[in-house]
Amino acid sequence: MALAFRGALRSVARRLQVRSYADAPKGDEMALTFAAGNKVFYDKKVVKQVDVPSMSGAFGILPKHVPTLAVLRPGIVTVTENDGKVSKIFVSSGTVTVNDDSSVQVLAEEAHPLENLDRGAAQEALSKAQSELSSAGNEKAKAQAAIAVEVAEEIVKAASG
Repeated sequence: MALAFRGALRSVARRLQVRSYADAPKGDEMALTFAAGNKVFYDKKVVKQVDVPSMSGAFGILPKHVPTLAVLRPGIVTVTENDGKVSKIFVSSGTVTVNDDSSVQVLAEEAHPLENLDRGAAQEALSKAQSELSSAGNEKAKAQAAIAVEVAEEIVKAASG
């Protein structure tokens, strides 16, 4: 009896674990919510594509993308709207969630449009972070400085074009 129960349970579990493409609610539409502590960039707006930098590598999201949860790394999120307009927004960190209904949520710690980035200020921040990293006295200070260096390097890259 217990053996038959385990076999049935495994069969059900296998069916639940099957990954497939999502069914979009209205054809090939994808609703994007993109927010940070400083601003809401998109609020359930239907877009064509979202490209994100994640800790496991950058990837693009289209309608019917397989459900995903990823951690954002510092870099540029590119949003291609249905009319072809492209927005590029720098994010420091955060998460991206792709749901089975083709909705996407990008939640960033901080986010700023590329046109708002100041390359000179980014260079100064990078120099300061590198200095703090070299003079860090303990592991916690080193880790915090290393994160600041990574973010500053990505801001400099983004601000440079």
